[in-house]
Amino acid sequence: MLNMTTSKSSQNTLFHLLFIAIILIFTSCEHKEEISDKEQFINNLISQMTLEEKLGQMNLVTAGQITTGEYVSKDVHQNIKEGLVGGIFNVKSAEKIREIQDIAVNESRLKIPLLFGMDVIHGYETTFPIPLGLSCSWDTALIRKSARIAAIEATSDGINWTFSPMVDLSRDPRWGRVSEGSGEDPFLGSAIAQAMVKGYQQSELSSSTTLLSCVKHFALYGAPEGGRDYNTVDMSRIRMYNEYFPPYKAAIEAGAGSVMTAFNEVDGIPATGNKWLLTEVLRNQWGFKGFVISDYTSLDEMMEHGMGNLQQVSALALNAGLNMDMVSEGFLTTLKESLDDGIISMETIDESVRLILSAKYDLGLFEDPYKYLNSKNNKSIIFNKEHRNTARKIASQSIVLLKNEEKILPLKKVKNIALIGPLAHTRQNMAGTWSVATNLDSCISVLDGLQYFAGDSITLNYAKGSNLTNDSILELNATMFGRELKRNQSNTELLKEALFIANQSDIIIAALGESSEMSGESSSRTNIQLPDAQQHLFNELIKTGKPVILLLFTGRPLVLNNEDKKAKAILNVWFPGTEAGLAIADVLFGHVNPSGKLTTTFPRSVGQIPIYYNHKNTGRPLENNEGRFEKFKTNYLDERNEPLYPFGFGLSYTEFEYSNMQLSKRIVRQNDSLEVSIEVKNTGNYDGYEVVQLYVRDFVGTITRPVKELKGFKKIFIEKGNTKTLRFVLTTDDLKFYNYNLDFVVETGKFSVMIGPNSRDLTSMEFKLSE
Repeated sequence: MLNMTTSKSSQNTLFHLLFIAIILIFTSCEHKEEISDKEQFINNLISQMTLEEKLGQMNLVTAGQITTGEYVSKDVHQNIKEGLVGGIFNVKSAEKIREIQDIAVNESRLKIPLLFGMDVIHGYETTFPIPLGLSCSWDTALIRKSARIAAIEATSDGINWTFSPMVDLSRDPRWGRVSEGSGEDPFLGSAIAQAMVKGYQQSELSSSTTLLSCVKHFALYGAPEGGRDYNTVDMSRIRMYNEYFPPYKAAIEAGAGSVMTAFNEVDGIPATGNKWLLTEVLRNQWGFKGFVISDYTSLDEMMEHGMGNLQQVSALALNAGLNMDMVSEGFLTTLKESLDDGIISMETIDESVRLILSAKYDLGLFEDPYKYLNSKNNKSIIFNKEHRNTARKIASQSIVLLKNEEKILPLKKVKNIALIGPLAHTRQNMAGTWSVATNLDSCISVLDGLQYFAGDSITLNYAKGSNLTNDSILELNATMFGRELKRNQSNTELLKEALFIANQSDIIIAALGESSEMSGESSSRTNIQLPDAQQHLFNELIKTGKPVILLLFTGRPLVLNNEDKKAKAILNVWFPGTEAGLAIADVLFGHVNPSGKLTTTFPRSVGQIPIYYNHKNTGRPLENNEGRFEKFKTNYLDERNEPLYPFGFGLSYTEFEYSNMQLSKRIVRQNDSLEVSIEVKNTGNYDGYEVVQLYVRDFVGTITRPVKELKGFKKIFIEKGNTKTLRFVLTTDDLKFYNYNLDFVVETGKFSVMIGPNSRDLTSMEFKLSE
């Protein structure tokens, strides 16, 4: 019996131990699940960090390999080793990035991987048209594809974070950074912002080919007084919400992982330290979950704005909602003292660190710090044939035909071409501004492209014709960063050579305009005509009596009254990217029918600026399309009101006829929808794409409303002789706006809906919105 009892007791003990073991196993599993959870992982990591290491995560430094600002960080290697750096930018090549990441994950105490950022703005080594040019394609699928290719190339080289897209709406072509945005319209700008974010990030950040995007510059950076970069911005909140905010908000809704602050002030407080902007609007109203970074030294620049010393502006920025400091090192060097003084809290610091670590977690860097460095065949990925072919296609779709007198284009039966101009054979200027990763020598110039197409059947002669400008100092400042144009002959000598070949030619192609660095950051201009030397060259070429085709290189709208009168044709090619010459030749010779449409208004005079299509009416309106002057009306003594080229404008080698516009109903109730249809016929001799644009006007509101607003567009291909019926659906959400109280509302009343090829030439019908 005793043995039986002992055996039973042992059995019970065994069962008890087994039960405990099972509990332990389940507890262990639960614990592992909690540890693998992102929030728990980050909280655990933060709990191990010293204050200095936390501030280090909030510190972004530059290695200085690529120039995008004035200051270069010091002691980078040692600071990474000590855990005082959260990310680094302006380093190019997987090898260099691996060396730096090695320091972070092998030599720092907590082995936290670094973010590696770069201004991948319109491509990596395969470079697409400048963003303003890209927007003129009106093709969000192609724009998204450009961002996808940029992400594939950059990530294969170790980059995991891009400071793009720039979504700043701008209506002032004097401002140099108009070249980096998508133009003047919030509806189109919002669509492009979402396309770019989705192209970079896809649906899953943990993929090894996705880039963390950074929407910039929040906010209102595109509206500086006088068009002068970094200058004061002052506007009503009604204008902010209805016109300038939408592209930022759209990018946030698309899932952008980070936001960069602007250099300018908003409501009297610099954006980098503006709590209303960074916390109330961005987080509370829009629900942004990512992290906010300053622009290059914009934190310490708040001292120049008069906001205090470095410690004061650093505390101001942190409390406002800034999470990461780019280059200023204000967070790193002053926040400990502010914490001791009770000006800031540890909770605020921890929240910033949490957001930065969260981005690293989502990118998969904790799982594999080298995940963006594992591509063994990145040379076959970067600048490959497939990517270059896509860049060529996108560039040709972005070119805008502004004039085509007597249908001189496409070129037909031409035997002798004179290619003349300082932009005709400069590979270094084809990619445009903010092409920091581009191998400029790999770009295809206009001369390269035309030689490829001309073959033996066409005689092609080239002459520079003039220097970029008569002012050698201005030319030096406008050709920085390896974009120099050799200035080894006088304008007189260059003109003589040009006129010699011009007089032997059947036709003259004049490649004129800006150099790539005449637009972009810190490249504002007061005179937005062609540079003086090139104006003289153009006029002399016109005097030969030979037909002149102007290839316009520019990063902004220019005043082109003289050129529009005298040139037979004008192709605005912007800066087309690495495949520039081939894309331009595609259009010149008719292999591609141009379909680009302007996304910025071209003024007749700098005195009209700011000028944009969706302006409001005055109490004394006068369209002034006939150029007449009428006293006590809103007009100029010396200029017409309307622009030279309106928003949405762009010609084709074929013609399109709009007819039979119809509305599904004339009275629309709230929460209902309205179908708008129109027939578009290709009546010309070429197949082609047309961008059909839909605008709406709200005639009566509790606040004044614009004369028209873009509310829809479709880019369609129509074969010659064919007709397509397009249908748009408008909902009451499309008619909403922010009222005086900043409530997002729709108001009943009379509306007009307009459809056409641009914002000027429209067919319209009216409808009524009722309750």
